[in-house]
Amino acid sequence: MDSGKIAAVQMRNITKSFGSVMANDRVWLDIYKGEILALLGENGSGKTTLMNMLSGIYYPDAGQIFVDGREVVIRSPKDAFDLGIGMIHQHFKLVDVLTAAENIILGLHGEGKLDMKAVAARVREISGRYGFEVDPNQKVYDMSVSQKQTVEIVKVLYRGADILILDEPTAVLTPQETDKLFAVLRNMRDDGKAIVIITHKLNEVEAISDRVAILRHGHFVGDMPTAQTNAGEMTNMMVGRPVVLNIERPEPKNAEPRLEVSHLTVHDEEGVKKLDDVSFTAYSGEILGVAGISGSGQKELLEAIAGLHRAEGGSITYIEPGTGAREELVGKDPRDISDMGVALSFVPEDRLGMGLVGDMDLSENMMLRSFRRGRGFFTDRKAPHQLAERVVKELAVNTPSIETPVRRLSGGNVQKVLVGREISSAPTVLLTAYAVRGLDINSSYTIYDLINKQKERGVAVVYVGEDLDVLLELSDRILVLCGGKVSGLIPGRGATKRRVGLMMTRLGGGEGDE
Repeated sequence: MDSGKIAAVQMRNITKSFGSVMANDRVWLDIYKGEILALLGENGSGKTTLMNMLSGIYYPDAGQIFVDGREVVIRSPKDAFDLGIGMIHQHFKLVDVLTAAENIILGLHGEGKLDMKAVAARVREISGRYGFEVDPNQKVYDMSVSQKQTVEIVKVLYRGADILILDEPTAVLTPQETDKLFAVLRNMRDDGKAIVIITHKLNEVEAISDRVAILRHGHFVGDMPTAQTNAGEMTNMMVGRPVVLNIERPEPKNAEPRLEVSHLTVHDEEGVKKLDDVSFTAYSGEILGVAGISGSGQKELLEAIAGLHRAEGGSITYIEPGTGAREELVGKDPRDISDMGVALSFVPEDRLGMGLVGDMDLSENMMLRSFRRGRGFFTDRKAPHQLAERVVKELAVNTPSIETPVRRLSGGNVQKVLVGREISSAPTVLLTAYAVRGLDINSSYTIYDLINKQKERGVAVVYVGEDLDVLLELSDRILVLCGGKVSGLIPGRGATKRRVGLMMTRLGGGEGDE
């Protein structure tokens, strides 16, 4: 805590529970103007809940909040805005058919007949002041993820926010977009704004924050200047014990072609081409990383291989281990493909929408898989109940019991069940997308370890991830997609974020550029 200046926000003994779950337990937190504070903690540590109380989405059961030294009551987002507090959530709340300027003033009282030229001028003034790139007249449906996020930030600044909270702001940004965002955040900090970032990415914490505050199991553990700590110490404080932060990358052994994708073309439901003439080979005992900005065709690629999305052109050939027999997957249904040993572990925005049934408990959800007997990582297959117990134990799933309905688990724990179930099915090809999306660092490293164990078993792993740092450390080769086309296929060892980032944003960009 900084005793040299008055905090913009002081949270004292903030307590919040949901049923029997204590989300925040007498938390103290100070937020200062002219500072970027990183708020860290494992899944379920209470970070987002705490900030949701500051932004008016939840109301605390107990405790006090002071803004500029004055005790306040925040019962709604409007109350928070009136106090100069704005939160930018992971999932943007913009109306696609409206322009940036129209979204920015949406819902403001007494501004129905506003002079839109004046609004646009104010938006340009804010953008110029902090270094944003916003076209006030651009429609949201024409914007990239990064541009939408920019509109959300300008929206809270337009409404007078001096205290900004950003929840996982870089989750779907390219390295170049992240650099731009960080430059803007520094400009806002230098202008006296108080900024809080909730994130799991420790390298970003070290790059952007001035101070770090850490929660563990709903309790405030401590805070310190970022310059006086490191990733290892921060992780130890989050988890409560030393954690080794090291992603193994064993050399592939006896690599054989397992999946050949040739000239694959796929359209979405609206007829928009999502994959255009995509070709590559995935090998046994190898992790093939797939990089691309959000919406570049990663989802459609994995779903086409798994039989969940129809291909309009090209072929997907599965090569059987041992015999070398070749099977065409295009046209086969998902069950036939799954029975061959192709497992899809896809973690979408709606985790319960992909193969888990919310009202069923953990062991019943395990029964949705037709498990083969074999030497998977989870070797005990006597019953779905035992398998559920094994997944809960190995992945540290936080659940009252195996009989708990999946819908009552937190998003991160639902995710562990989904990933654990697919890995436990002893696949020969594992398609995994966003396996660690939203997971804390400790859980993420458990998943990386499981994926590497599959690789060592000779499984061909196709890994789609959002975190480029991890993709570069984990993958043996990296397939880069840009607008549904293959921008390049490069070795994981020696690849740089700059090179891959350029390839993600323009075809062939950066292939020879380090």
